[in-house]
Amino acid sequence: MTRWPTLFISHGAPTFALEPGRAGAALSALGQKLQRPAAVLVVSPHWSTRHPRVASSAAPKTLHDFGGFSPALYQLNYPAPGHPLLAARAVELLRAAAWSAEPDDRWGLDHGAWVPLLHLYPQANVPVFQVSLPVWLDGARAYALGQALAPLALEGVLIVGSGSLTHNLYDVRFDAPAAEVQAYAVEFTAWIEQTLRQRDHARLQQVMTLAPHAERAHPSAEHLWPLLLAAGAAGVQAAATRIDGGITHGVLSMDAYRFD
Repeated sequence: MTRWPTLFISHGAPTFALEPGRAGAALSALGQKLQRPAAVLVVSPHWSTRHPRVASSAAPKTLHDFGGFSPALYQLNYPAPGHPLLAARAVELLRAAAWSAEPDDRWGLDHGAWVPLLHLYPQANVPVFQVSLPVWLDGARAYALGQALAPLALEGVLIVGSGSLTHNLYDVRFDAPAAEVQAYAVEFTAWIEQTLRQRDHARLQQVMTLAPHAERAHPSAEHLWPLLLAAGAAGVQAAATRIDGGITHGVLSMDAYRFD
């Protein structure tokens, strides 16, 4: 069987939809290289629940789950179909791994899903469904959630953890010059790259205690857990390739990772 790669994508601010920059160009190039999957499964911190829920709608709506941005953002739509059959399969796999998973036919696509997909698959012609992020995760449990979903990569599904490699909104400066980057963000992302290149997934699961400046890079870790989920879905044997997205607004790393 062909195993699909697993991705981690930094989705940045909602403005990423209109200002693709280096990261958007990199995702567009990646989408052109990838074959068309049966579906894309996205796990985003913008859908958090007590226990995993799996979006089962055949026609998920585009959710504009943000406020205070340009009116142009609220006019964007990503009309990709859902995939109820593969959503049901995800529920089955999660339950088999002792997760209390349930289908959800109301959830659409939050901006953690549709904004990066605008660049990866701009024609919105690949089915997409989401799995929610449990609110009580730590590094080991985020990794285990990815392991539970891993069989889908052998069934034609592109598993995408969508978050942010650094995510300190207190330090964001929308007027920051491109060259003005906080040192802690650089050091944290370098630690992530080194750990992934060494395939040290045990160390990765302790990122919030071992990585330099972890608490400043992630005052809360929900935007980091999709990286660990992607690594868990890929497995320790997978090689991680960094996709350089730069650092925007002084502190938001837009790096992505492809696990093969």
